[in-house]
Amino acid sequence: MAPSGRSYTLLHLSDTHFVGGGEPLYGLADVEAPLAAGLDRVLASGRRIDAIVVSGDVADSGQLDAYRRARGLIEPVAEKLGAELVWAMGNHDRRPGFWAGLLDQDPSDQPVDLVAWVGGLRLIVLDSTVPGRQDGLIEPAQYDWLHRQLARPAPDGSVLVLHHPPLAPELELLDSVALRGSDDLAEAIRGSDLRLILCGHYHYPTQGLLGGVLTLAAGACSYSQDLLIDQRSMRAERATESFGLIRLEPDRAINTVVPLTAGPTLYELTAEQLLRIVEPTTPAAPSAST
Repeated sequence: MAPSGRSYTLLHLSDTHFVGGGEPLYGLADVEAPLAAGLDRVLASGRRIDAIVVSGDVADSGQLDAYRRARGLIEPVAEKLGAELVWAMGNHDRRPGFWAGLLDQDPSDQPVDLVAWVGGLRLIVLDSTVPGRQDGLIEPAQYDWLHRQLARPAPDGSVLVLHHPPLAPELELLDSVALRGSDDLAEAIRGSDLRLILCGHYHYPTQGLLGGVLTLAAGACSYSQDLLIDQRSMRAERATESFGLIRLEPDRAINTVVPLTAGPTLYELTAEQLLRIVEPTTPAAPSAST
């Protein structure tokens, strides 16, 4: 199939960690208000967003009300933007509540493996979670399913969405909760039409290549990891919560990490003011005297 030449913009959220009843996360952190403020900024920007992708840990402990609260906050924004809304399972999520609260399906323990389409772009959601564990694994039956999906190329290519990054973490302690068998995933996608892999889980933005495919782990919306702490420990902080703004063009992909909340203004320029700075007017040459 020939590519349509269309460009796509994806809003990539991850690790929102909603809590039932709107309670603070771990009794300390309001995760809803900062996310709402960030989504309001996206709406106010006037950006065209083709899809909102939430790559797991939507809820902190799988409560049905947490999923309803997440959906109640994010879904209206997707509707206003005219964007497809794509949910992926994370290790803090629970499949029965996820199916019921986000996807309007009967509660089930089945993996959440789905396909969504945005124009000619195919979004493949793969459930990398293992019930009762924090690390990730893709089962043989899921690889069979993935092979069937990728057997026929999509007009504008495919994006794979899963929670656990197939990338080595910056913090050694995160090795114990990483994706097992990332080499198997690299082999499964080799030669396919896959253009991007989107994931989360680590609570800091990072990127790399898997089998030649650009892999983007979004920063968390709920809290961040201190990456310069002693490698034998971990420290969660409220400092660099962010989301990804991805432009997927016919011949390239561009990812921009955007802070969830706006900082204090240092300066502000209009387009006209900026133009005068970068392209100052050249004085006209004096005319020759007669």
